[in-house]
Amino acid sequence: MYTKILVAVDGSENSRRAAEHAAHLASLSSAKVHILYVLDYDRTRSDVLLNAGSADLHDDRRKRMAPIEELFERSGIAFDFVIRHGAPGPTIVNFANEGNFDLVIIGSRGLNSFQEMVLGSVSHKVAKRVAAPVLIVK
Repeated sequence: MYTKILVAVDGSENSRRAAEHAAHLASLSSAKVHILYVLDYDRTRSDVLLNAGSADLHDDRRKRMAPIEELFERSGIAFDFVIRHGAPGPTIVNFANEGNFDLVIIGSRGLNSFQEMVLGSVSHKVAKRVAAPVLIVK
């Protein structure tokens, strides 16, 4: 079965569901889950310029990620939380391929639906380019 699962999260409802599915699968196979959150520099820069300072954005990200971390803690599932910087699609693909995961789980839609519509969805890019099986959760 699975021993090493990657779940990519961004704080969206779909990524929360993807994390729940990862927790369920890990509980069945005693797998370790690696939770990956990608900080997109372009999005962060525009958020800082338009909305708030970097301290406010850090607090907002922590609030969005807290329920996901709590899910794994409550379930007693071994996990680690990894933050990477870059464009979400390529960053997830590189991390997944370098980490030799048994399974990659990602939500079907993230927080930035406009970018998905114009550039193609992150989940689609991940499914096409990751060597491991990819589970896309709606």
